[in-house]
Amino acid sequence: MKLISWNVNGFRACLQKGFGDFFADADADIFCLQETKMQPDQADFSPEGYYKYFHSAVKKGYSGTAVYTKKEPLSVTYGLNGEHTDEGRVITCEFEDFYFVCCYVPNAQDGLKRIDYRMEFEDAMREYLSGLDKKKPVVYCGDLNVAHEEIDLKNPKTNRGNAGFSDEERGKFTELLGAGFADTFRRLYPDTVTYSWWSYRFKAREKNAGWRIDYFVVSERFMERVKDSRILTDVMGSDHCPVELIVE
Repeated sequence: MKLISWNVNGFRACLQKGFGDFFADADADIFCLQETKMQPDQADFSPEGYYKYFHSAVKKGYSGTAVYTKKEPLSVTYGLNGEHTDEGRVITCEFEDFYFVCCYVPNAQDGLKRIDYRMEFEDAMREYLSGLDKKKPVVYCGDLNVAHEEIDLKNPKTNRGNAGFSDEERGKFTELLGAGFADTFRRLYPDTVTYSWWSYRFKAREKNAGWRIDYFVVSERFMERVKDSRILTDVMGSDHCPVELIVE
C-alpha cells in the first residue's frame, strides 16, 4: 500500500504545474493534501477510482486539507473531536485496521506570535491521536511545521528560536513521539539529510537549503508494517515536495 502526503501551497496553482500527471503516475492508495487554499467547488479534480474529502477553512484562500482514497473509509471526521475546525486543518479517515490522519499544523508565524495557539493545537492533537491509538493504530501525516532535530534543516544555529525550530515546537514533537509514535523517515534513516520544504527566496531549493517539516508518523506497533518512508525531492509544483509511505 502506498500513501502520499503533499503540501501543494494552493491546489489550483499546483494543478497547473503537472499535479495530475504526478497523481496518475504515483497511483497511491491514499493521497492527501495540505494548504489547498480553496473551497471544494473551486477546482474540479475527481480522478476515477477515488473517493475525495475536503476540509476547507472558513477564511477563503487559506489553509485547507484534502484526502483522496481508493478504498472508502468506514468513517470520516473533521477537526479534533469537534474542535479546531475553522481553519480546515485535520481530516481523519477510519479504515478497518488503522486511522489515517491528514494534518496541516498551524505555523507559529514570525516572532512566534501564534505560538500559544500552536501549543494548544499540539496538545489537542497529541491527546486526539493517543485516543485513536487506543482503538487501532494511527498513521498521522502532513505538513507538521517543525524541524525536529538539527539534522532536519540546513541552518539550525541561525534558525534556533524561529517558527518551525523553536524549543517549544520541537519539544511538542518530542512529546508526541514519547506518547507511543514513530517518525518513520528518521527511524529508517537516522543519519540521512533530506529536506521537504525550501523557501522561494534566495534560490533555496537550487542550493538545497531546506527544512524537513513534512512527515509520516505512525503508532509504534504499526512500524512493523512500514517498508519504506521516502521524501520525493525531485517532484516540483510547490515549495514543498511530497512524502511517501510504503506499508504492507
